[in-house]
Amino acid sequence: MAAYGDSLVPPVVEPLPSQQIGAADAAVLEDLAVGSPDDVLVPAFDASGVRWDIDVRTYADHPRVQYYLRYFQGPARDRMAVFLERGSRFEPMIRRRFEAEGLPGDLGYLALIESGYSSEAVSRSRAVGMWQFMRGTGRGYGLRVDTWVDERRDPVKATDAAARHLRDLRERFGSLYLAAAAYNAGAGKVSRSLGKLQWEPVAEPPAEAATASDEESADTPADEAADSAADALAEAADSADAADSAEAAEELPGVTSDAAFFRLAESDLLAAETRDYVPKLIAAALIAKQPAHYGFAPAASAPFGYDSLIVSDATGLDVVARLAGTTLAEIRALNPQYLRLATPPRTHAVVRVPVGIGNDVSRAYAAMPASQRVHFLTHVVRKRERVTTIAARYRLSAADLRSANPKLKGTNRPAAGTRLVIPTVAIPSALAMQAVGAHRPHATASRTHRVRRGETLTAIARRYRVSLPALCRANAIHRDNTLRAGMRLRIPG
Repeated sequence: MAAYGDSLVPPVVEPLPSQQIGAADAAVLEDLAVGSPDDVLVPAFDASGVRWDIDVRTYADHPRVQYYLRYFQGPARDRMAVFLERGSRFEPMIRRRFEAEGLPGDLGYLALIESGYSSEAVSRSRAVGMWQFMRGTGRGYGLRVDTWVDERRDPVKATDAAARHLRDLRERFGSLYLAAAAYNAGAGKVSRSLGKLQWEPVAEPPAEAATASDEESADTPADEAADSAADALAEAADSADAADSAEAAEELPGVTSDAAFFRLAESDLLAAETRDYVPKLIAAALIAKQPAHYGFAPAASAPFGYDSLIVSDATGLDVVARLAGTTLAEIRALNPQYLRLATPPRTHAVVRVPVGIGNDVSRAYAAMPASQRVHFLTHVVRKRERVTTIAARYRLSAADLRSANPKLKGTNRPAAGTRLVIPTVAIPSALAMQAVGAHRPHATASRTHRVRRGETLTAIARRYRVSLPALCRANAIHRDNTLRAGMRLRIPG
């Protein structure tokens, strides 16, 4: 059995604004691929007094860019306003980091279309954070992802990783827009698609004299750029034998231009989401740089800033909040990477606090006894319980449990009635298990449970770490119902 320790009260987790609006964010971001924009009038492109460092001028009138301008001004207007306000907080930090890698700062608007600048965003494919890193890619760029820390949620470290990743993709493909497509679909997919595209026949105009109407309809800059890329692709298809490889395709002059992305987007070699990825970026950059032109109020949030302190062992964020004289929600918003609302044990970790109070919090932390830096549960050992069994129950390692209970040294079977300390920061949260792709024990792929003789709803709920009311709701039964051996229960996710 377990109870909260007498000396400390467990922290109450206040809901974060990003968690409260996460569903609305997700709905808009998912609808970017399938949404039907209103027939709103899109203002004509106007570059007066504005400078972009990605090529929006050439493609501002592209049909898919216009489509997403209508979408952002129509069905997604409310959420777009939220994204712009949120982005104004992070944009200075993102722009500085991108420019340090030699990238245009406007490429940072990818964070708007990826996540709405939300560090809490999680996609259906389990990409996480503001920059929507998959676990493997994030780790490849040095982000820590485990049951304690998920740095894909860290706005600073994830932005650093995204800047380096996009720099590498730009160097590989020679084009910002191809790099953006590769960020979305994967570099291998874009390479293979370019390799296939070069062999597709390019339609040539009929060799006829131009009519008066032909002369009047001059090519737009986007048409000329696309034709130039198409000519390069056609010449490549007629020449080198080695050009049938994706690597050779990437080295062709026309194929490494931004226009090559739009040539590729006209084919069916990329998924619809990737074909529209750059048009979304351009539409986002147009609105973000000229919000009033598109009917949005200019956003004005305080830039993302913070002080920090270094902690030497497991420390609850609620403790830091108390020392800082602020709320847990504010400290959590500055440190979303800590999945258990605490820093990892036996590790030096950086915790961000509001600007101007870092030194005071550091001094207060240094004066605090180590025993007051985390909260704990008390577990009373039952007959025949082993250390490994108890550790498994709380999803701890036996080493972590022993570390918190020196009395366990040399024994794996403590006496019944022994009271053990269970640090609550050591118990993985749902976010922690999700970060590493772990599954709850005993859960089947279909998330059902077959009742055994003598089992109760309470025992089953405890086994799968779900609440009893949630289990009852999922199966439309009352908590007092008698279970029959062999019946199947659905386990809520």
